[in-house]
Amino acid sequence: MSWGTELWDQFDNLEKHTQWGIDFLDKYAKFVKERLEVEQNYAKQLRNLVKKYCPKRSAKDEEPRFTSCIAFYSILNELNDYAGQREVVAEEMGHRVYAEIMRYANEIKCERKSHLHEGRKAQQYLDMCFKQMDNSKKKFERECREAEKAQQTYERLDNDTNATKSDVEKAKQQLNIRTHMADESKNEYAAQLQNFNAEQHKHFYIVIPQVYKHLQEMDERRTIKLSECYRGFADAERKVIPIISKCLEGMVHAAKSVDERRDSQIVVDCFKSGFEPPTDYPFEDYSQHIYRTVSDGTISSAPKQDSVRADKVTVGKAKGKLWLFGKKPKQGPALEDFSHLPPEQRRKRLQQKIDELNRELQKETDQKDALNKMKDVYEKNPQMGDPSSLHPKIAETTGNIERLRMEIHKNEAWLSEVEGKVSQRAERRHSVEANHLVAQGRESPEGSYTEDTNQEIRVQHHPHGHSEFDDEFDDDEPLPAIGHCKAIYPFDGNNEGTLSMKEGDIMYIIEEDKGDGWTRARKQNGDEGYVPTSYIDITLEKNSKGAVTYI
Repeated sequence: MSWGTELWDQFDNLEKHTQWGIDFLDKYAKFVKERLEVEQNYAKQLRNLVKKYCPKRSAKDEEPRFTSCIAFYSILNELNDYAGQREVVAEEMGHRVYAEIMRYANEIKCERKSHLHEGRKAQQYLDMCFKQMDNSKKKFERECREAEKAQQTYERLDNDTNATKSDVEKAKQQLNIRTHMADESKNEYAAQLQNFNAEQHKHFYIVIPQVYKHLQEMDERRTIKLSECYRGFADAERKVIPIISKCLEGMVHAAKSVDERRDSQIVVDCFKSGFEPPTDYPFEDYSQHIYRTVSDGTISSAPKQDSVRADKVTVGKAKGKLWLFGKKPKQGPALEDFSHLPPEQRRKRLQQKIDELNRELQKETDQKDALNKMKDVYEKNPQMGDPSSLHPKIAETTGNIERLRMEIHKNEAWLSEVEGKVSQRAERRHSVEANHLVAQGRESPEGSYTEDTNQEIRVQHHPHGHSEFDDEFDDDEPLPAIGHCKAIYPFDGNNEGTLSMKEGDIMYIIEEDKGDGWTRARKQNGDEGYVPTSYIDITLEKNSKGAVTYI
């Protein structure tokens, strides 16, 4: 859509529109400036807040020993880094947005002034041509009226018998002069009219459209510049998002590092006196001097001591009882076989993993079938494509299928193992419930009970150190390390089941290379996965060969 053809008579409105565009540009520049001040003030206030609550280096405060205090100061450090990123945002907006838009606003103002000057100049020239044409028109009209008057005077004198011949000749001569002047005015008017029409056509079809085109281009560039500034405004925020995310992750990590048990232990270590609690006050019998003969109602301290001793023995036995399921294991990092989860949750997750792998396998199988069909088409019609170009993709798909089948087989083995143990635990549960209905013994603080001390001993000391309940958590232990390795090259580990690593990372080897070029390793944070064997320098323990029993 062109302004020159559609808005040929809207010079004043276009002038107002372009002025509005410049005003809007200045308005946005003012907004960016105030936004910068908000960011700068925000960053400044955050830094002041961090400075206010950070511990003084000279002060010997004992609070940082607590995990909650250490986490809080870590959060303050992350918040200080976050404030630095807000300053980066403000600086980026100042350079890329505010400075650029102010420079362009000055340029567009000068350009608009130049284009409007050209338009006004062209309009003034057209007005001058119109004035000349109008003057020649009025002169021609005036000369025609004078010629008509001379014509009437001549005809009147020519018809008047009393008029002298000299008067008639004089009137005729005057008529000729007026007629000649009218003809000259007519020719001049025609020339001026032709010139004006040509200039008017040039004005509305060449000059003004050109001026309007320049104004339109200027206005569109202004719109594009605003779009670029909007994008730069967002990019300034987007660039710092990864670092801000790391700051927030650091805060979350600090929150997770809070250990209430450790803080409680620190309190105990700080304030523990080492004294024993006071014992019961003995009964002092002041009536023994009054009643010499001991009667049945006499209160003696011996039964009291026996009672206290009996209570102590009872408490000691209560302390000696074990929780039926042993010590509750700590939650470890997520493992590939989901052994960090409870048995039922592990079974569900394994089943979900198998379903996902089956879907991926079906997808890869369909892709392989499609590639084979395409290869057959290429072989029958060579002009459609080269069959050999599909070989790498087919080989890759075949490798993915084999890998997925191995993963499915491995997860199905784990699932079978879990389902077998779940059934065993169900049988044990029924047995325990039956014993619970029969037994009427003492109940421990944890909810377990025994009928006699011999039964307690059998629970506490199972042969070979593996009770039925210990087996429930033995399988949740991660695979043992058979050596260690050092990363020679970095590896992204984008595929599922692989482990990312950086050059120089030290990891544990938990499964040797079985000839496929991959070694299973574990990082110190508990993450496991496969890494290329050629990317690591492996050192195996001599007494750990054959520790892994499956791939």
